[in-house]
Amino acid sequence: MRNRLQRFYGQQHAHFITCSCYRRQPLLDPDRRKDLFLAILEEVRRRYQFYVFGYVVMLEHFHLLVSEPKRANLSTAMQVLKQRISLRVRQRRRRTASCRQDSFLALTPSDAPHFWQPRFYDFNVFTRRKFVEKLRYIHRNLVTRGLVRQPDQWRWSSFRFYTYGEKGPVQVDYDLPQREPEPVFREPKS
Repeated sequence: MRNRLQRFYGQQHAHFITCSCYRRQPLLDPDRRKDLFLAILEEVRRRYQFYVFGYVVMLEHFHLLVSEPKRANLSTAMQVLKQRISLRVRQRRRRTASCRQDSFLALTPSDAPHFWQPRFYDFNVFTRRKFVEKLRYIHRNLVTRGLVRQPDQWRWSSFRFYTYGEKGPVQVDYDLPQREPEPVFREPKS
């Protein structure tokens, strides 16, 4: 069977990424797991040197709007991100379960055979219109899903950075870096 998945790298496009937990289980719940996700995302962002333009961490999936990494490719960076989160959550679960007398009672959805669905969805964003569309989708997804009434009520999103200028655990870059011969996605400075 041929692998029909094609990824397009090297064009300096932004990438809209979606990745789901195994069988869409809420494995990123409780809140400390979403906090862990963001801490690891920042570590991976620094290591592979890519820009994060937007993000949201939900209960069973996440969305990112990112640049291509300067070190390695985006597939490698996403693989490392997913592996580190899965490993850290499983390590914490084992420590917690071993401290309990009856570890059978400690079983949760995180005891699933996998933490993530294989692969990830990647959409190349190469126009300003699509960039804004994907960023709005990321920030409105919470309200659409009924997790909050207003996007600023969810702390695991880049929405508060854009709306209030608040810095979060992940460095957000609100624009693509310049590329030759012309700037991409640049707004006039006022």
